[in-house]
Amino acid sequence: MAWIDGGTFRMGSDAHYPEEAPVHRVRVDGFWIDTHPVTNRQFREFVKATGHVTTAEIAPDPSDYPGALPEMLFAGSLVFTKPRGAFDRNDWSSWWNLLKSADWRHPYGRKSNIEGLGNHPVVHVTIEDALAYARWAGKDLPTEAEWEFAARGGLDGAEFAWGAELTPNGRHMANTWQGEFPCQNMRTDGFERTSPVRHYPANGYGLYDMIGNVWEWTTDWYSGRHEADAVKTCCIPANPRGGAEAASLDLCQLDVAIPRKVLKGGSHLCAPNYCRRYRPAARHAQPIDSSACHVGFRCVVRESR
Repeated sequence: MAWIDGGTFRMGSDAHYPEEAPVHRVRVDGFWIDTHPVTNRQFREFVKATGHVTTAEIAPDPSDYPGALPEMLFAGSLVFTKPRGAFDRNDWSSWWNLLKSADWRHPYGRKSNIEGLGNHPVVHVTIEDALAYARWAGKDLPTEAEWEFAARGGLDGAEFAWGAELTPNGRHMANTWQGEFPCQNMRTDGFERTSPVRHYPANGYGLYDMIGNVWEWTTDWYSGRHEADAVKTCCIPANPRGGAEAASLDLCQLDVAIPRKVLKGGSHLCAPNYCRRYRPAARHAQPIDSSACHVGFRCVVRESR
């Protein structure tokens, strides 16, 4: 882990997606944070020690999803697959599929495995799986403010975690998508899917993969916008925990209200033509019961140095 001194910074962005606005001042206390996302190797140790079974490995309870077709209530997780033929870029189901037996051990379905991927981020974990690991390790998950402060690496207000350009001097600084999403990935950074942690340069705080590779869970409930700075106040919010569970509710296709948490950092599926969320300010609403092949996490410890 790396120690992050507390401080005040400008959180959010007014230049991209509406949920990132408005820019507002936030103060966080110092904390420890994992230098990279939790890996398959680390998660395997946790499962071996505790016997934990992830959400993706358990068939949903029909009572939680009234109206669901019985044949759809199976253990599995969301997996990205390039669409074949014509597709609607506004319809995410054109490239996301709920696959049976997709889980952290089988990231792309039953026939896949994590052989040789021990140093890649663990994926197909829900917020409860991430919290279970954190508790076992004596840690917690970061708040959105903690995560964004750490991701900026001391560059307050910078577009990216490393400065003003996405690829300075043509150098890839994170695992993102190159080409026309979702059908063409040029792989100029060398990766089609996840990449080993620490493959790309660390930010100014010595943290790896804060941008791209996998989205990361935070403890904050999602809301559609940030709260603006209070007018004529001398006080900057300290250690905020954004949103409320009630406000985060979203209806799924079955008209079931599912709370959502904030994901940060973007993933290897973020592309300039579709999802420019490879920035510290970017955020995404993730249902707490959902896992996917591009969602992972890292942990924090809140104690004095």
